[in-house]
Amino acid sequence: MLEGLPPNNAAHVMRVSLDEARARAVADFMVESFEPAEAASTAFETETPWSGGGKAWAVEVYFGFAPDEAGVRELVAAVAGEDAASRVEFGLTEKQDWVANSLAGLKPVRAGRFLVHGAHDRDRVALSDIGIEIEAGLAFGTGHHGTTRGCLMHLDRLLKRRRPARVLDVGCGAGVLAIAAARVLKRKVWLGDIDPVAVEVANENATLNGVAPFVKAIVSRGVENRSLRDGAPYDLVFANILARPLRLLAPSLAGVIAPGGEAIVSGLLLADVAGVLSAWGAQGVFLRERIELEGWASLRLSR
Repeated sequence: MLEGLPPNNAAHVMRVSLDEARARAVADFMVESFEPAEAASTAFETETPWSGGGKAWAVEVYFGFAPDEAGVRELVAAVAGEDAASRVEFGLTEKQDWVANSLAGLKPVRAGRFLVHGAHDRDRVALSDIGIEIEAGLAFGTGHHGTTRGCLMHLDRLLKRRRPARVLDVGCGAGVLAIAAARVLKRKVWLGDIDPVAVEVANENATLNGVAPFVKAIVSRGVENRSLRDGAPYDLVFANILARPLRLLAPSLAGVIAPGGEAIVSGLLLADVAGVLSAWGAQGVFLRERIELEGWASLRLSR
């Protein structure tokens, strides 16, 4: 499970060992508590036995600044209890490829016909699968998190009833969603991300998956970059970001959706859904389908 953008000069790290349920909850809550690009979190199974049965899970949160340790412990306690907060450790680390470290032990992830996998699992892609190989890099969105997987599931269902001509991926991260659309549609997909590292990784992944002629990520906050606005109107807009930017960007993103077009949005905890739907509903874009995975919601909206 991966979430968040890579903090610049991520020299600070928080670590704690928990059971799987609490580890997932802490990793999700920590990244939701900070602005994008401030913190990145990961939770993964270890070989250490857990006292309650099964294996212990490790949570690591990387910061681009020295965190308020007492405040971070309070956040951990809020979702996992005081005993979890008491085990939290802080330290310094060299800047590292935290996505690569986390991907090393992860299995391929299926979302309908799509199978997101690493290079070590190429042989597990069946002829009927639409394989998306992701080179580990410092960018969010490898497909292993419930938000990206939910978006892929929505895309798989949507493609069974229509083939959008113009697709936009806002906050593209590692480029999984744009690559998936390009693999199926065989046409240009517009995409951008606020983080230059994510843009670089997305373009590398596009080349890796043979869709570089259709996928060229650029640096852009929402659709501020003119080249993304010039691609409008879009039949499909992806926005797998967080709740606050989804609310703030609702007017500009809704404004580039074609009449009858759709949006697939995610990065939402279940408690965030109502606020996001209200913001998009004010723009004339309404809920059509909802998928919930691992405590996160992915929404398909349309005019």
